[in-house]
Amino acid sequence: MLHYPKPPFASQAQPMPGSTDAMTPRPDHGEDSYKGSGRLAGMKAVITGGDSGIGRAVAIAYAREGADILISYLDENEEAAEVKELIEREGRKAVLVPGDLQWPEHCRRVVQRAAEELGGIDILVNNAAHQATFKDIGDITDEEWELTFKVNIHAMFHLTKAAVPHMKPGSAIINTASVNSDMPNPMLLAYATTKGAIQNFTGGLAQMLAPKGIRANAVAPGPIWTPLIPSTMPEEAVKNFGKQTPMQRPGQPAELATAYVMLADPLSSYVSGTTIAVTGGKPFI
Repeated sequence: MLHYPKPPFASQAQPMPGSTDAMTPRPDHGEDSYKGSGRLAGMKAVITGGDSGIGRAVAIAYAREGADILISYLDENEEAAEVKELIEREGRKAVLVPGDLQWPEHCRRVVQRAAEELGGIDILVNNAAHQATFKDIGDITDEEWELTFKVNIHAMFHLTKAAVPHMKPGSAIINTASVNSDMPNPMLLAYATTKGAIQNFTGGLAQMLAPKGIRANAVAPGPIWTPLIPSTMPEEAVKNFGKQTPMQRPGQPAELATAYVMLADPLSSYVSGTTIAVTGGKPFI
């Protein structure tokens, strides 16, 4: 939409993982703009990283499309409570599960809570991610590299493995990849490497699960205005974030929500193994 803000943005460094309310301008998650039409009526969804950014926008959209939702998040209790209120305002059930997805046992706990409290799982959105910027490979510690892989791709495996036995034909798995999958930013070496792995994982998973009637797809966002940006990127990069796209601005989380809705919609029954790029006009090969 033409009214969305363009850089330059104000200086706004934040500690990781960042706060939505501290961002200027505040991201749009579709709170006032997304209108549902019952496309996911009666479905049950798990969304990781659903407290802020893309995950929050997807949660709002799914609730307005008729789904009950479990939100997995790290420890941002205030932001998660805001999303819970937005979901419940639509008359849908909301379950909050805080905790660190780098641990396999917590991944399994998230899925078990969804199965017990929602009564099943129709949609799994693997969206939570960790990123940090480094100018030189020597600056990336072993612990940082391992954490990025544990949160971004290992957790995706553990969550998916635990969720599939609870999913019936017609269910959908949607993984958040990135334009970094194919066009890696060298300052995001660890993050970009995991995003390439996510795209490969999605393609193989779609083929593996097709006989079960479960679809697997990915969304590859370009530069999206979320709390990860001011909390993990250099000041100058934040100031000009999104300027390099043809639209000359970052995308807002709300602008991705329809891609996740379409991939979850049972009417998209022949869409599996694909990646939808949301890039502000930049070609994604």
